[in-house]
Amino acid sequence: MYCDGGGLYLNVGTGADGAITKSWIFRFNDGRERQMGLGALAIVGLAEARQRAVQARKLRLDGIDPIEHRRRQRAAQREAEARVRTFQQVANEYLLRFEPSWKNWCHTVQWRVTLADYVYPVLGGMDVEKITTDDVLRVLLPIWGAKPETASRVRGRIESVLSFAGIDPNPARWRGHLEHRLAKRNRARDVKHLAALDWREMPAFMAELRNRDFDIAALALEFAVMTACRAGEVLGATWDEVDLQDRTWTIPKARMKRDREHRVPLSDDAVAVLERMTAIRHSDVIFPIARVTVLRRLQELRPGVTIHGFRSTFRDWASECSDAPDRVVEAALAHVIGNAVEAAYRRGDLFERRRTLMTRWAEYLGRTAAASNVVEMMKLPA
Repeated sequence: MYCDGGGLYLNVGTGADGAITKSWIFRFNDGRERQMGLGALAIVGLAEARQRAVQARKLRLDGIDPIEHRRRQRAAQREAEARVRTFQQVANEYLLRFEPSWKNWCHTVQWRVTLADYVYPVLGGMDVEKITTDDVLRVLLPIWGAKPETASRVRGRIESVLSFAGIDPNPARWRGHLEHRLAKRNRARDVKHLAALDWREMPAFMAELRNRDFDIAALALEFAVMTACRAGEVLGATWDEVDLQDRTWTIPKARMKRDREHRVPLSDDAVAVLERMTAIRHSDVIFPIARVTVLRRLQELRPGVTIHGFRSTFRDWASECSDAPDRVVEAALAHVIGNAVEAAYRRGDLFERRRTLMTRWAEYLGRTAAASNVVEMMKLPA
């Protein structure tokens, strides 16, 4: 024990492994000798050890046991940490509360992905009570100019989570707050069409999909192309929605963007995909695969192209290669036809005319690449 004075000692000894140990100790007497550890020499230098010893002497001067004082401080800190609600904890509570009410499966995935990619690395471990506007800006500024649409959604999601936590004023609020800290976006310039293949390239693309060994991602892509449906509708499809005998797929309104049931006529090739999937059926879901896996397969085959873009490809083909009226093509895409008054009077869904259109689409997709450049005009039944 080497005394530095004022109760401060350097304790030199040997550990269980025989190595030399050196640590600081504050010694005092309150009727019995007490020793208070102040830290190892390798971590706490002489100057800091002297400061800690002074603090301990001041507590003793005020009649406070320094060892008990430190124990109470640590207990209070642990209690405070237990009360802290981190942003990620609150976000998980928010998602558990509201996800069941979201009809769009893609919306749920996008929420979780954007939080994980952009928000959690900055705010995830922070106490929601201590998040400031500057913290929110640290998330938004790197993507505000490069990914404006994503940045806008990220801001809104941060605001929703903080509002759920009861934070007021909300540092992620736009109106009257962040609108004065971030440049307003030119929304006209933000509009971007999702990347799509030219319709003339589709037969070659479909041939590549069909030449792969049994591949659920490729089959899901093939089915999405042939039905001109959205990725979420295809990947959320269940066997009880399909009538193979009637060759019809009925998507319930709960899974539709427009909140109304949509009947999809199935071509022979679309039915063939479903029959292949029956061979591995082990759940109610037809294509038991994650969206990211399907996207990865598409990027391997056609980098930059999006699943949703195939709907645009189908629309272009229908305009170029058929005399199908717009209302039939729009109905095939599950778009609203006309205004509210027109929709109220048109109760039918043009199903049989759509069946003919989708059959011709499937026939075109099955062509050889050489024949795909030949434009054959088709007639729909009256």
